Amino acid sequence: MTTRPPDGAARQPLAPPRTPTGKELRPGRHWYLTAAAIAVVLTVLGLVIGVYRFSNVLDAVDTDHQFANGDTVTLRLDPENEQTIWAKYPGVSPGPECDITGPDSPSLTDPAADVFTTRDETWTPVATTDVTRAGDYTVTCSSQALSRYALGAPGGLVALAADLIPAILLPILGVTTAIVITLVTAIRRSAHRKRLLAEHHGPVRR
Repeated sequence: MTTRPPDGAARQPLAPPRTPTGKELRPGRHWYLTAAAIAVVLTVLGLVIGVYRFSNVLDAVDTDHQFANGDTVTLRLDPENEQTIWAKYPGVSPGPECDITGPDSPSLTDPAADVFTTRDETWTPVATTDVTRAGDYTVTCSSQALSRYALGAPGGLVALAADLIPAILLPILGVTTAIVITLVTAIRRSAHRKRLLAEHHGPVRR
């Protein structure tokens, strides 16, 4: 015999499955913001370093104050303020030679290979000052060709290329880290959602 529900009795509908809300899932969504912040901070830091290094190399050589073969230039030096002598010459061998005089027998050292260019000039480093105490020093240069000289910082375009490596790597590191954090967060949140559904309503059917 089939038993029927009493007349007027309401049938209880099955409760729809409850989908976990975003706030319940772990890790939290704030990791997406963290990933974006890392990418932005490291990219901006790389750009700042690049602009700073580039602006420095633009003024690496004081081409506005040049001197010629045989001219004597007096400059103030100290052990923490080395200067590099740059030369513009037509490549006639042997190249320019320079001398320095001053207190405590100063000397000139061979600089690293580098180059500095303007719109229509190419400069190469000839020597770098090496002094033991602060004072006034005189520098004289000469060559067998019609050469021009200028003082400046040790680094030119070659040094700039090396200095720009961190400026390039930082944005790459930031973006890569952000992608990894985003992917890991998305995968773990998806796995957590499946676990919550399984706990509430049994295994999720595919």
